[in-house]
Amino acid sequence: MSCWTADQIETLRINYADFPTFLVAHVCGMSIDRTYAMANRLGLKKSAAYLASDWACRLRRGDNVGAAYRYPKGHVPANKGLRRPGYTRGRMTETMFKKGRPAHEARNYVPIGSTRITRDGILERKVTDDPNLYPARRWIGVHRLVWEAEHGAIPEGYVVVFKPGHKTTDEALITPDILELVTRAEVMRRNSYHTRYPKEVGQLIQTRALLVRAINRRARHAQ
Repeated sequence: MSCWTADQIETLRINYADFPTFLVAHVCGMSIDRTYAMANRLGLKKSAAYLASDWACRLRRGDNVGAAYRYPKGHVPANKGLRRPGYTRGRMTETMFKKGRPAHEARNYVPIGSTRITRDGILERKVTDDPNLYPARRWIGVHRLVWEAEHGAIPEGYVVVFKPGHKTTDEALITPDILELVTRAEVMRRNSYHTRYPKEVGQLIQTRALLVRAINRRARHAQ
């Protein structure tokens, strides 16, 4: 398991307060759990503006998010008293995991080489069935595979992205000439204020980031 680099920690410090943790984790190249753990270790908290935004979801204060979807107090489960040994309802037995059989017999199994499109609009290919890897880690972006086939391994602290205006999920169109290698910090900047907010707001966020870096440098020199 890789350790946090100074660049990743700086990216985390600058962006954790104002952006969704899953996005910060993606840019840092870490799992969400490790990102939360490091943020807690550094004493980082979400900003008031973030907690008031739609991104905050269940973290928002005062609006009781999700209350309408919870079972009411005193709710009786529909299968109460029915879970006796060997009991299955309807065709449940046909789709249950069987003892001693491999996990690839599950109905949602797809073979190595299969492709899918993520919710972020990225085409991925399944490269392994290794049970020791978290399911999401068994898939790699096709654009990354294309880059590595042409240029070799991706350097530490960098990621492969589509050049502006060239993002596609058509595998035939994903070629090395529409890809570029950028730092994780640059990806965060592109995915945050350059694409999600008006230009004026983006400039404000950029100014804040510069200020935070300056404060961090001064704090380090004062130690």
